[in-house]
Amino acid sequence: MDTTARYSRQILFSPIGAKGQEQLKQKKVVIVGMGALGTVLANHMVRTGVGQVRFIDRDFVEASNLQRQMLYDEQDAKEHLPKAIAAEAKLRAINSGVSINGIIADLHAGNAETLLQDADVILDGTDNFQVRYLINDVAVKHRIPWVYGGAVSSRGMFAVIRPGITPCFRCLFPHAPVGRGETCDTVGVIGPIIHIIASYQATEALKILIEAPSTINSTLEQFDLWDNDRMAMDISQGKNPSCPACAQRRFDYLELHGAGGETEEFVSLCGRDMIQISPLHHRAVDFGVLAERFAPLGSVEQNRFLLRFHVDNHTLVFFADGRVLVQGTSEIAVARSLYAKYVGH
Repeated sequence: MDTTARYSRQILFSPIGAKGQEQLKQKKVVIVGMGALGTVLANHMVRTGVGQVRFIDRDFVEASNLQRQMLYDEQDAKEHLPKAIAAEAKLRAINSGVSINGIIADLHAGNAETLLQDADVILDGTDNFQVRYLINDVAVKHRIPWVYGGAVSSRGMFAVIRPGITPCFRCLFPHAPVGRGETCDTVGVIGPIIHIIASYQATEALKILIEAPSTINSTLEQFDLWDNDRMAMDISQGKNPSCPACAQRRFDYLELHGAGGETEEFVSLCGRDMIQISPLHHRAVDFGVLAERFAPLGSVEQNRFLLRFHVDNHTLVFFADGRVLVQGTSEIAVARSLYAKYVGH
C-alpha cells in the first residue's frame, strides 16, 4: 500500500509532517498489557505507523472483555485466544507495514529488561502497581521514557515519566496502595474513559517519538467523565532527592525474582477470583502430554497456545512457558494445593 496516501492526513498535521512520519517509522514502542488501555494504545501506534510495536500480555480473551477491549471479538473469546495472539492478528491486518510482535508472557523481574530495554518508549496498559514499579525500574535504569495510565469506573489518570528529566514513578508514588483497591472487576468501568486515557497516553508517546519535548505534558492529569471533573497537578518539581530508583539507582523491583528460594510465584489477580502461578525459570510445556494426563480426571480444552483443565469446580489454564492460571479461587493456599495435586513441582 502507498504509505504516502496511508499517512497523508497525519503528515498534513504540521507538528508531525513528513519528517516526523519518517521518525516514527524508525522507532520501537513496547506496550505492557493488552487489556482495555493496551488495545487502544496498540491500535493507535500501529495505525500511526510506528516502525516496530511489541506488546506483552499474560491473559486470554473472555466475553467480559468485549465491552471495552477494542481489538477482540466473540470468536476470540470463544476460542480463549491469548490476547497477545488475537491482537497481533488484528493489527497485522490493519497495517502490514509495521513490525508487530505479540508476546504471551507475564512481565516479571526475570524477563523485564530483555523485553523492555530496547524500546524508544514504553506504554503502560497494565492494571497493577507492582508491574508499574517494575517498568519504572527498567525505564530509569536504561533511561527510557514511559507513559503511565490507569482507568477504573469512570475515572482515569496519566503521566509522562522521562528519566533524568521528570520525577520517576516511585517519586510520585513512593508506596503501592495498601490492599487490593478498586479494579474493573470489582467496581466496573465504562469504555469512554479507557479511550480518553489511552489516547492521551498515545499522543504523549508520539511527542516523545518525534522528539518534540517542549510540547510534552508535565502534569499528572485525572479525569472523572461521569461527574465531569478534571484535575491537572504539576509534577515537574516532584523529584524525590532520596528516591531509591532515580536518586539512589537501587532497582528493588528488578531484584525480586527468585527471592526466598521459591520455584514458583503465586499471585492473586485482583477481583478476578483467580491465582496466577509463574515458574521462576522457563519451563516448556507439552500440551499433548498434559491432555493425556488430565483426560481421565476432568474436562480438557486446548488450542495452540493454552490448555484448559476443568476439575473440582476449578479451571487450571496452562500456557506454553509453564505459567498456570487457577480460576475459581482467590485463595493462594487453594491454588497451591491444586497445583501440587495435578502438576507437582
